[in-house]
This record gives sequence, C-alpha cells and structure tokens, in this order.
Amino acid sequence: MSQNQKPNYTFALIVVFIVCFLIGFVTTMNNSMIAFCSQAFNLTAQDGQYVNTAFYGAYILAIPFSLLMSKIGYKATLILGLAVVGIGFVINAMGIKSVLGTDTNVYAIFLGTMCIVAMGVVMLQNVANPYVMVLGSPEKGAFRMTLSQALNSVATTVAPIFITSVIIGNKTPAPEHVPGPYLGLGIFTLIICLILVFLKLPKIDEGKQSEESGEKVVEKSSVFKYTHVWLGALGIFMYMGVEIGVPSMLPYRFQLLGQDDPNIVTNFLAFYWGGMMVGRFVGAGILTKFEPRKLLTACICLGALCIGLSLVFSQSMFGIWLMLAAGLFHSVMWPLVFNLGLQKLGRHTKAASGVINTGVIGAALLMPVMGAVVDKAGVIIALCLMFVYYAYLYWFCNFGSKIGIK
Repeated sequence: MSQNQKPNYTFALIVVFIVCFLIGFVTTMNNSMIAFCSQAFNLTAQDGQYVNTAFYGAYILAIPFSLLMSKIGYKATLILGLAVVGIGFVINAMGIKSVLGTDTNVYAIFLGTMCIVAMGVVMLQNVANPYVMVLGSPEKGAFRMTLSQALNSVATTVAPIFITSVIIGNKTPAPEHVPGPYLGLGIFTLIICLILVFLKLPKIDEGKQSEESGEKVVEKSSVFKYTHVWLGALGIFMYMGVEIGVPSMLPYRFQLLGQDDPNIVTNFLAFYWGGMMVGRFVGAGILTKFEPRKLLTACICLGALCIGLSLVFSQSMFGIWLMLAAGLFHSVMWPLVFNLGLQKLGRHTKAASGVINTGVIGAALLMPVMGAVVDKAGVIIALCLMFVYYAYLYWFCNFGSKIGIK
C-alpha cells in the first residue's frame, strides 16, 4: 500500500457493528428481565435490582481486560469475549435446568451465570469502542461511535420484544421458561465466535495512525496520568444511572397506576429503547454538521426536562410517556461521553477504553441504591437522584473533559 493510499476499514467496521448489536441485545435483555425475575422469584425492589449488580458489576474487570487486549490485540479479544458470552449462556441454561424442582436458590444461579456472560460483554465493549474510534480519521470518531451505538440501539429495541414473546409470552413468570432461549443464544454466539476465528481483521498502530492523521498527541508515560480519562469514567458511571435508571424504575412507575403485569411493562420498554435507536441515527446525522459538545449539552438538558415533567405528571400515563421520551435524548450520551474521554491518547487508547468502561459499574451500584429508595421512600424520590447524574454529565461535557488536554 502506498503512503498516499488510505486503508479501507469497511469490513472491520461491519464486524465491530455486529458486535455492538450483540452487546446491546445481551445488555438490554438482562435489564428487561427485572420485571420477570421480580415475579418469578418473588423479589423486593432492591433484590430485583441485583440483576443489574450481577451484570454491570463485571465491569470492575474492564481495566484488567483492557491490559489483556493491549497484549493480545483486538481480534483475539473479540474471539475470547464472544466465547465467554456463549459459554455463560450455556452454563446459565444447563445450571437452571439441573436444579429446577430442588431447594437450590435458582435466582443465585441466574445471577452468577449472567455475571459470566457480562465478563464476555466487558471484553467486547473494550474492543468495540476504541476499535470504532481508530478505524478511520480521528475527526470522524464521534460520528462512527454514534453510528455504532445506533446499531446497538436496534438490538436494544428488539431485546424486550424477545423477552415478552419468547421467554414470558402469555405464561406466568417462572424460572423454567429461561433455559431454552438462553441455550439458543449461547449456541448462536459460539457460532459467531467460530466464524470470526477464520476472518482477517486489520492490525492498527494507534500512535502511528495519530501521527499520520496530523492529530496532535502529547503522550504521557501512562494512561492513568490523563485526567480527562478518569473524569470520563465517572461520566460513564453517572450516565449508567441515567440510561438504566429509566427502564429499572419503570415497573415501579406502573405500580403507581395499579399495573404490575410484566408483559405490559416490558412491551413499553421497547418504546424507550426505540427512542434511543431513533436518537442515535438522527444524532449521527447531526454530528456531521454540529460540534459534539453542543449536541451532548442539549441532550443532557432535554433528558433532564423529560424526567422532571414526568414527575409532575406522576399519576397519569402522560408521565410514563414523558419518562420513555427521555430515551430520545439519552441516545447519544454514551458515545459522546466516551469519545470525549478518548481524546488525544495515541497508543494509550486501548488501555483508556478499559478505564472508561469501568464506569459502567455505575449501573451495578446506583440501581440497588435507587431500588432501596423505592422500598423506603417511593419511586418518585428515587427518580430525583437522576438529576445528580445529569448535573455531573453537564459539567464533564463542558468543563471536565477539557482538563489535562493541551
């Protein structure tokens, strides 16, 4: 390849976009199981949120996994992540099926095996975000990140429909409805993993690529010395409280209206994730003309406005629709916060992705707290915590993401 000829990353981007779809599907499917698990296992609001703790708690391993990725590369990490996800689903199905009808705590097995699935998802997330950033010019990184998350949102819209039609259906929620669909997902993921083994993906030197693109990078000795990376991790931590806060609190909002049918709650979740899907596709187009910070600022303010108005109309379905409408503005927050945290890092991009991904444990920690507040003070007070998350995101977008960048 001549020096003037730019490499073609189209095929590699398609592979990463497929992985983004899988990440979105598995993650949202897990969150959509809260209403099902609450009834199937007779759980309190706080106990139900441990579905989030088991899944998102695995993100504490994001930094070790990113260091592993720095050693073995993007492709090997993709293969390993897919293998772990597939094996986790298979173990989940086989484990639950083997203890049905016994005194064994089936919910504990469900949580434990979903933690294994989450470990694989963490690896995939570590790969997908920096890979999308480096597969092309740095100035188009936010656009590619938003587009990948738009495809991720297609999966998040499909996942609740999968839960209601395949797992719940018209049946009374019970553990025996889980093994079959989860085993199928495990086998499907392992097939994708096997196919990827035989595919060729490009090797990328991020430091060299930054030099060739003309991007000014002041390299430090360690990724841990970049302040905006750590503040970006906290940004993702707070963002998880925003994104996951809505679907996690939705069942309790419906209870205010005297409705606790998991089918209805899960069906309405499709509107939230659908709003995020639409928002990301629209956002990808807007980013071709507007600065990422301005778009992120507008979405933070409008998302907070939707939640605030939903509390005003808490005793009506209009309040529910306002709450779901927030998804339209939550849509671009993840890719834009992540993009701001990955600015001007050169060879430290892989490791920084792990640091920022660690912030996903926000869903593991903040959701049980919100669940406990629901049990003690009600869902309206719990939703008020989201304004703390919005406030930090606003600060990071306009101030914190600029700290330490020359």
